[in-house]
Parts: sequence; structure tokens; C-alpha cells
Amino acid sequence: MKLLGVFKAVPKPIRLATIAIGAFVLSAPLSAVGARADFRVCNGTQSLVGVAIGYRAEAGWTTEGWWRIPATTCKSIIEGPLSSRYYYLYAEDADGRSRWAGQINLCIAENEFKITGRKDCLKRGYQRMGFREYDTGEQASWMVQLTEAPRTESGNE
Repeated sequence: MKLLGVFKAVPKPIRLATIAIGAFVLSAPLSAVGARADFRVCNGTQSLVGVAIGYRAEAGWTTEGWWRIPATTCKSIIEGPLSSRYYYLYAEDADGRSRWAGQINLCIAENEFKITGRKDCLKRGYQRMGFREYDTGEQASWMVQLTEAPRTESGNE
């Protein structure tokens, strides 16, 4: 699948004071009824979100994207039991105002991608973006919930 044209690999300048972003990790095991092993991302916002994931594979560091997750829905990013303990996630909403990032720099591309290696992103024709690390504790399943923190009305702080 391709990254929507409204998503830009290098987000527009963001005024942190005006953006409320939250990311919550839910690690409780799935119920026995219909339980399946996978890495799921749930979009708890009212916007379409694009998601990229990173992990260590036999070939080395790998990043993949983009999964489009509509508002208030969930999508399996990795299906089946998780083979790594650590996964890395980057996400941004369709209008570029909100993003979920971290301190681990990995390579991404504007359109659908699967990239091996995390060094020299720019020299290899990719962008570099900060991904957030998730320690799954070697569980078979994991879920990340992307949410917007409550916005404060002016004068009601």
C-alpha cells in the first residue's frame, strides 16, 4: 500500500505547545476467545494515521511502512507470534499535526517501503525518523494504542 499523498515523510513544522499527543501501550493478554498472536496498532484518534515499524531481523535492522489505520480502528502490523522482544514504531496523522515518535533513528521512505539497515539513511536516498521503542517482554502479542491527549480550552487551565 502507498502512503497517502497528504502524508509527508518529513512532517511540517510542529508547534509542540498546540499539539496534544499520547501513546499508550497495552500489554494485557488478549482474551482466549478469538485470541491471536500479533503486533497491533489501534488508532484512537479522529484522523487517519500512517504507521511504520522497525525491528531486528536476521538480515539486520529492518523498517517497513506504511500501514494506513483509519480513525478509531485497529490493524495488525505483524501477524503471528512476535519473533523479537523489541519493536520500534513511528506514526503520523494525515494532516501532519500529530505524530508519535521516539529517540531511535531508523530509515523511512515516502511511499511503501521495506528497508534493511539503519545507517546512512540520507546517503541511501531515505529519510531518517525517530521511532519509539516498545519492549514486548517476549510476549506473543502486543498492542499499541495511539491517542490524542485531552486538549485544554483557552482560559480553562
